[in-house]
Formats: sequence, structure tokens, C-alpha cells
Amino acid sequence: MYNPGSSLYRWSPRLLSVLRIVAALLFVIHGAQKLFGFPMPMQGGTPPLMSMLGIAAVLEFFGGLLILLGLFTRPIAFILAGEMAVAYFMTHAPGGFWPIQNRGELAVLYCFIFLYIAFAGPGEWSVDRLIRRR
Repeated sequence: MYNPGSSLYRWSPRLLSVLRIVAALLFVIHGAQKLFGFPMPMQGGTPPLMSMLGIAAVLEFFGGLLILLGLFTRPIAFILAGEMAVAYFMTHAPGGFWPIQNRGELAVLYCFIFLYIAFAGPGEWSVDRLIRRR
């Protein structure tokens, strides 16, 4: 039930920030693996920068850093949601209908988390919020 006076309601902007930060950290690691072979090398090595996988790596690493900071959050989250939708339908969906079958669960989850963030905003703890206050 909706109760603006409850502590759960008051904490929701902060928890939105926590969701954004944790999802972004994990996303940055995917980009770092593709771009730099860190924390572990990707199977097949690092992709050429001007390939689909290379562009995805740049979006994941640098877009993830912007989401982590909460800077340009809404447009970047929308772009990253689109990237994950493309990744799912181009890479995973041909492997079968169900995400568990085609190993696309992470792409689906990131897509919908970033889509939610694109509409809900960055939460209370973000650079966007600091800029808006001024």
C-alpha cells in the first residue's frame, strides 16, 4: 500500500541508486573484460574496436561508468537497454526461445533494469541530482 510517510517509501530513491550502482559495476566489468581482458580474458581475446562486439564493449565500459556515477543517466540507460535488447535478439535468441536455454538471462535482466532506470531516473545519490540542485 502506498504510504508516503513510511520508511520504506523514504528509502526508495536511495535504493534506486543502489540498484543503479550495483548494476553499473557489474556492467562495467563486462566491458572491461571485452576491452582490456580484465579481470579475466574473454574467450577468443579482445575484439576489434570497430566490430559489433568492440562497440558493445565501449558502450558497456564507458556507458556503465556514466551510469555508475549517475551522469546523463536517463539517455545512457536508454541506449544501454537498447544495446542489451540487440544483444539478446542477435546473439541469444537464435539459440532457443527461453532465456535459460539460450543463455540470455543477463541480457534480458540488464535490458529491463536499464529501461527502468531510464524512466525512473538515477535515484538520490547521483551526479545528475547534484547538478539539478544547483
